[in-house]
Amino acid sequence: MEFLLVVAALVFLALPIVVIVLMVSVSGLKRRMEMLERQVRDLAAAPRAAAPMAATAAPVAETVASPPATVAEAPQAEAVPEAPQPEVPQAEATPEVPQPEAQAPAAPQPAPRDPWGVPADPKRPHAASQARAARLAPSGPSAVDRLGAWLKINWVYAVSALSLALAGIFFVQYGIENGLLPPAARVTAAILFGLVLIGAGEWLRRRWGDEEGDATAYLPSTFSGAGLVSIFGGIIAARQLYDLIGQGTAFAGLLATALLAVVLGWFYGPFLAAVGLVGAAVAPFVVGGASEAPYWLYGYFALIAGVGLFVDTIRRWAWVSVLAVAIGIAGGGLVYVSTGGVGWFMLMLVAMVFLVVCVPARGLMPDHAGAMTIAALRGKGGEMPIFPTLLAAGTVAVASFLLLVLDSNTVAESLMAYICLAALALALTVWSGGARALSDLTVLPVAAFLLRLGFEGVSSGPLQQDFLSRAVAVRPPETSAPLTATLLLAIATLITLGAAWISGGAGRLKPFWAAGAALTAPVAALVMELWWGPSWVLGDYPWALHVIALAALMVGLAVVFARADGGDMRRAAYATLSALSLIALALFLVTTKGALTLALAALLVSAAALDRRFRLPEMGWFVQAGVLVLGYRLTIDPGLDWAVNDAALWEVIASYAGGALAAFAALSLIRDLDRPGAKAFLESGGASAAALLVNVLITRWLLNSGGGEDLLASHWAVALNAMPWLIVALAQLYRMQLGGWMRWVRIVIAGVAGLIWGGGTLVTLTLVNPLFADWFGDGHLVRGPLLLDTLLVAYALPGLMLIGVGRFFGHLPGLVRAPLVLLGTGLVAFYAALEIRRFWRGPDLSVPGVTQAELYSYTVALMLLGAALLYQAIARRSQGLRRIAMAVIALTIAKVFLIDVSGLTGLTRVFSFLALGLSLAGLAWLNRWAAGQGEAQGEDQGKG
Repeated sequence: MEFLLVVAALVFLALPIVVIVLMVSVSGLKRRMEMLERQVRDLAAAPRAAAPMAATAAPVAETVASPPATVAEAPQAEAVPEAPQPEVPQAEATPEVPQPEAQAPAAPQPAPRDPWGVPADPKRPHAASQARAARLAPSGPSAVDRLGAWLKINWVYAVSALSLALAGIFFVQYGIENGLLPPAARVTAAILFGLVLIGAGEWLRRRWGDEEGDATAYLPSTFSGAGLVSIFGGIIAARQLYDLIGQGTAFAGLLATALLAVVLGWFYGPFLAAVGLVGAAVAPFVVGGASEAPYWLYGYFALIAGVGLFVDTIRRWAWVSVLAVAIGIAGGGLVYVSTGGVGWFMLMLVAMVFLVVCVPARGLMPDHAGAMTIAALRGKGGEMPIFPTLLAAGTVAVASFLLLVLDSNTVAESLMAYICLAALALALTVWSGGARALSDLTVLPVAAFLLRLGFEGVSSGPLQQDFLSRAVAVRPPETSAPLTATLLLAIATLITLGAAWISGGAGRLKPFWAAGAALTAPVAALVMELWWGPSWVLGDYPWALHVIALAALMVGLAVVFARADGGDMRRAAYATLSALSLIALALFLVTTKGALTLALAALLVSAAALDRRFRLPEMGWFVQAGVLVLGYRLTIDPGLDWAVNDAALWEVIASYAGGALAAFAALSLIRDLDRPGAKAFLESGGASAAALLVNVLITRWLLNSGGGEDLLASHWAVALNAMPWLIVALAQLYRMQLGGWMRWVRIVIAGVAGLIWGGGTLVTLTLVNPLFADWFGDGHLVRGPLLLDTLLVAYALPGLMLIGVGRFFGHLPGLVRAPLVLLGTGLVAFYAALEIRRFWRGPDLSVPGVTQAELYSYTVALMLLGAALLYQAIARRSQGLRRIAMAVIALTIAKVFLIDVSGLTGLTRVFSFLALGLSLAGLAWLNRWAAGQGEAQGEDQGKG
């Protein structure tokens, strides 16, 4: 009893608010209609009132623009004539008088539109033949003002309707508690009570009316609405409380009551529709019942939604449809939460979408015209979607979301979700293909299908658990594999075929439908490969056959599209991209690591050849993605560790050289095409693959030449491990010339790769520097011939790469290039210094002390460097480079006077200062001559 009182209190509070809010808009609409009618009557009377003024020959524009003259105003207008009036000839003034009357009706008037935003047409509310709809501009008082005004006068009607409706329901409850009447009599009394209320309302309407200006306004709707709720409650009580009737009889009674509500709603207005819909929705929860699984209530709430939509498709109040759909979905959700039956709820959601699309169209084939829903999301003005389109969009979005997130406890329920999402996608693709305004809604169920497929794999849903429980390793012998993966892939393929079929007649939406056809099934296969593990259950080869069969289908679609579209090859390009991607996935499943890399390289060349042959710009996307995948395989998976330690030499050469050659071959194929993005990717990708090949070969050679565990702590091993990251960073910096939104992604990748390389380089300069003590065994020893040794690998090669940035990376700003070139110059200088030390001290650079010959060699090297820089400054006429050369010479001087003077002895010191003096004299003269040449050139330019 307490529970029923709580529910009754909640309904008592909620129903008036809902009904009042809904009625405010209706009452305001009626007032605006009356105002429009009065204005039309005033405009019709305006020419007659203005007729006496024609004789005065007043200006035409003033006569037309002035409001309709009253009887008292007319003589006043004649008593004050205009000054130039006598100058106007009568013959000229007379023809001008009727012009306002003749032109006024011809002024273009906007077509009247109803609350749906559709041109008024009682036969087809939004037929494709109608003009495209535009959203009504808001006018009149706001909703809050209308609500306040309505509350002051009409709040009692909502309370009255609620009281009468609860009277019938509590009459049944009273009979239960006191046992006054048998169950059949209680139900009959509730239904008769409802019929009496409906009869009273109809008598009042016929007798005194139900319009807003009538004295009995809203009373007929109040009585009839309460009567409908009482009848709904009586039928539900007969089914749930007493089991007096079966499900068929209950549905028949509810259907008859719903039809009665439709008929009454046409005559009584939105107040009755709101009362009937809300009352019918609340009735099952107020009456209660002991049924364990009242799944038929899902059909009941779908019926309520259909009733509201059917009423609104005639009266076109707009908000009634929203209320009906909200009640239907919310009621089904409450039934699901309280009793379960997720499969029935899923079917109900699909049925709701079909009702929302079909009922407003008044036919089985939708014909929604106008703009798509995405136009409303953009918010940039222009044509806006009509109300039926927005209603369908909201319903599809809610249904797709619920079908995505609803939990399923059994395999059948989980499979039902995929079937329902596919049914929605196919319906919006094929069945509603003629309704252009619904085209963009197809992406919602398709996205929900793919997301649910991924979520089930990640969270180990019931369908995926059942699939993995019959894997090859645990399945009994002579037992066939489950068809789960095959079924899901077939469902996705049906969506793909539907999109491909409708794309032929989609007009300017053809590329979007073709893209959907090319993506849906392949993405489903990729999601299953990533998170379902079909190879464990079916085996690598059978699952690869699934993927390659799908690739063959895409090839067939590409051929069909190419023949049908003539010069427009976009659909064929999308299908070809999909086929190439699926072939790559199939190769990934059945080939070895090296063979897969070569296969991807071959696909890269194939994509470039297709672009050259058929001029398909979309192939550039595949080329760029292919370069990224190849780079991933060459550096990470299987990566450098596989190439250095596990793979055979021929397989390493085939993989890395094949990737580099494929990139350069593809580049030569598209060199004459306007593909800047693909060209940049191929250039940097080919160079990276070649550099990685050299890196791997050097590492393998050094490993095979001996060194053991000390190799990991050597300066050159650390540098080799860090060098691929430098290559990646430089490749990303090179690709920055492409611009676009990917520029920031490349900056991030280059920054991360540069930090990793910088960390490795810092280790080579500090912890594993060959100058330091022997901390790691023989790892600090320099290996290889002079100049072409491990010092070259550790310091000179990365330094030369950074110096090359100044020449080949002109698109980078100077603030980026200058530090990189300076860092590279420092590494090369450090390499030169170490090579000098190795020349005098041997492979162990950590021996203490510095010999005089070594010290003097550093001086000679600095002097030669200064001279070379000064020569380059003169040759290039660069004042900046000349200053750098003089700085190096100054450094040499400082070294001689601060270090050599104490480190050198005997004739070595003499020759050192002698050579320094002569060299400085010659360089000073050369520098002065270069400066004079620069000044003379500046004067000549000034005179010119």
